[in-house]
Amino acid sequence: MPSLYASLFLLAVVSMAAVAPLRFREAPKFYNSPTCGAVHGGSDNNAVHVAMTLDEAYLRGSMAAIFSILQHTSCPENVIFYFLAAESSAGIANLRRSIINSFPYLQFDIYTFDDAAVAGLISTSIRSALDSPLNYARNYLAELLPASARRVVYLDSDLILVDDIAKLAATPLPGNTVLAAPEYCNANLTTYFTATFWANPSLSLTFSDRQPCYFNTGVMVIDLERWREGDYTRKIVEWMELQKRIRIYELGSLPPFLLVFAGKIAPVEHRWNQHGLGGDNFRGLCRDLHPGPVSLLHWSGKGKPWARLDAGRPCPLDTLWTPYDLLSTPYVFDS
Repeated sequence: MPSLYASLFLLAVVSMAAVAPLRFREAPKFYNSPTCGAVHGGSDNNAVHVAMTLDEAYLRGSMAAIFSILQHTSCPENVIFYFLAAESSAGIANLRRSIINSFPYLQFDIYTFDDAAVAGLISTSIRSALDSPLNYARNYLAELLPASARRVVYLDSDLILVDDIAKLAATPLPGNTVLAAPEYCNANLTTYFTATFWANPSLSLTFSDRQPCYFNTGVMVIDLERWREGDYTRKIVEWMELQKRIRIYELGSLPPFLLVFAGKIAPVEHRWNQHGLGGDNFRGLCRDLHPGPVSLLHWSGKGKPWARLDAGRPCPLDTLWTPYDLLSTPYVFDS
């Protein structure tokens, strides 16, 4: 009965792997180039501040994103990470351990936010994954992060960089501009809001004094000092509260950002957010790159590269994500 025993053993191994926390390899350490200035404290102008969310579901993507950032920047020792985790998560210790084990030299900390309170403001959207309170953590960056992080680059977990993040962090924010992101003015902004919104005389005038364009909130440069001065968290929350009373949009955490910021942001080259590689929000079909140069690849949409690779149905561009995947295979069988 050796084949039966072998099959049972394999089944047991697969079952344990399914419930065990993901394990990741240690990434190589990257060093500053000779031209990098030293960082003396978190508020130093030589520091690059990066904010990301962190949870078990997207941890594999987060690890790949961190790896890609460090590999492609000239000054990796100057990058400081701020990870946002749900207060209700029971796995924060495991998340911290995963980061330390793979990046023992990384400058980082984990900040928790009250996801239970945020959950009460969330309306159901077209895809359940968009309803996670963690998607709304970006609304509270100015309240959660230390004052030393005056300007941050906010990044989603389903992306990789192939260029120096310091270039993105240095995006000009002229005047009192709070936020910078790649804009897509050819997109039909009206489709992001319901007929109820456009039929309401007062609501439909929201954009009357500006020329709004769609932008993706997965890649943003934010001046947190100006955010605090303008009380922008409150402004976003007010739109979310209205949405609970009157359904004015369908797509998760993006529309409140558009309502507050569209037409008021500083532009960023499109190369810094080649988004949509995860397909749409329903089927997650394969997509090609947008025309032009590439500095950041973003698998926004339903399809995530690690899930498609594991399922044996990767899209062609998913192979660009693979070199940054630090997932450790726990079992190796001899043939």
